[in-house]
Amino acid sequence: MRALPDFPWDSLAGDKALAASHPGGIVDLSVGTPVDPVPAVVRAALAGPAADVPGYPTTYGLPSLREALAGALDRRFGAPVDPAAVLPTIGSKELVAWLPTLLGVGPGDLVAVPDTAYPTYEVGALIAGATVVRLADGEAPPAGTRLVWLNSPSNPTGRVLPAEALRAAVAAARAVGAVVASDECYLSLSFGSPAASVLAPAVSDGDHAGLLAVHSFSKSSNLAGYRAAFLAGDARLVAELLEIRKHAGMIVPFPVQAAMEAAASDDAHVAEQVTLYDKRRGRLRAALEGAGYRVDHSEAGLYLWTTAGRPCRETVHALAEKGILAAPGEFYGPAGASHVRIAVTATDERIDEAVRRLAG
Repeated sequence: MRALPDFPWDSLAGDKALAASHPGGIVDLSVGTPVDPVPAVVRAALAGPAADVPGYPTTYGLPSLREALAGALDRRFGAPVDPAAVLPTIGSKELVAWLPTLLGVGPGDLVAVPDTAYPTYEVGALIAGATVVRLADGEAPPAGTRLVWLNSPSNPTGRVLPAEALRAAVAAARAVGAVVASDECYLSLSFGSPAASVLAPAVSDGDHAGLLAVHSFSKSSNLAGYRAAFLAGDARLVAELLEIRKHAGMIVPFPVQAAMEAAASDDAHVAEQVTLYDKRRGRLRAALEGAGYRVDHSEAGLYLWTTAGRPCRETVHALAEKGILAAPGEFYGPAGASHVRIAVTATDERIDEAVRRLAG
């Protein structure tokens, strides 16, 4: 078997127990797990006619689903795409983990990831037997790079890359013959100017060759438990991935496909969720800054990238003493050694409790 890193959250057991021992209970802000209700329009679709289909679903998804997903990309992000170049997936994490392997990346190949990045980018490269290289801002991938991961808005930093930076990254990847996989799972959660998709004309000039965008309903529609995601972009690459996924039985269940179609077709619930998160993050950010912490980036997404100017594990422990659990920045690469990631995915009551403790 491939040698993989230890699962990082297991190392938080001690501080989690400390936070849980607080008289007011734990405020767990370490993982971006949705806590708000699944939208009614989605639950209705899940329990509708699709719940009574006894046959096998298709890996490609229903045409109406792919049309709805393509419509959402165009309507929400100004990223027109052919529905034929859209593919539903069983959540986004499995796609991220298996994409290098499905693309034929292997030993001797390089996979480039941001210097501070979601750990599964590295795990996916290791599963494929490839070598990971971390790229600083604006750094071009070296020769031999087969896959370049982009992530805007970023997990964990919440940083938004302007269209010009994404455009330059695409050009640099194409110069070495690499596929670009853009993790856009937080694209809906922009609290100011809209973040750009790699498929938008301002980035791609309408040419999606070598480009794949990864999207998820986990955060914007509270569907983490549904495992509902999709990718879109280069029609040739999507067709190749479809063939492999058919052989491997990587199929989204019919009821979940119906739920995804409903979520993609309704923008109102997304706007409501964004407003809710924006209010929570505003209260929490003010409390952190009032307590002497600095919040960097964090323009979008579900996290506050926070530092106390000391090693991240010390900050995690200090917060745990207040009953607040955060994720150490080192989970996301060496560049995160002095930061912690603090999620805003908690109920209003728990966010307010964290605010109260930070003020104490």
